[in-house]
Amino acid sequence: MELITPERPAFSGDGDFVVLPAWEGEMGVLPGHAPFLVQLQPGEVRFKTGNETKVFAVSGGFAEIHNDKVSLFAETAEMAESIDGERAHQALERAKAELLQKGLDPMTLAHAEASLRRAQVRLRVAQLRTARRKP
Repeated sequence: MELITPERPAFSGDGDFVVLPAWEGEMGVLPGHAPFLVQLQPGEVRFKTGNETKVFAVSGGFAEIHNDKVSLFAETAEMAESIDGERAHQALERAKAELLQKGLDPMTLAHAEASLRRAQVRLRVAQLRTARRKP
């Protein structure tokens, strides 16, 4: 399995199971899955190997399943452990404030909406990480 962004490879390794935020809903991929190409929406990607699960927040892209390999090409990807919940919350508030402005041109509006979705995903993944750690 590999997760690649335009800036860098974010993850590469073996896995038993992958959960993708497909545009049509969450999609699970096991070894031996049929070849497939799927568009990703902003969301959580989970790689499971044995008892270990790696979680990433992605902000879109696509995934290719071919020859027992899952390749994800994401616009952005951030490992759950590296997400600062407070910074994600601040980014969410900034994006909301920008969307409240009147007379935004279409490009600025699209950028603000993308920022809002990215901040929502990062915050949700950070909150889930915190909730999973609690006994």
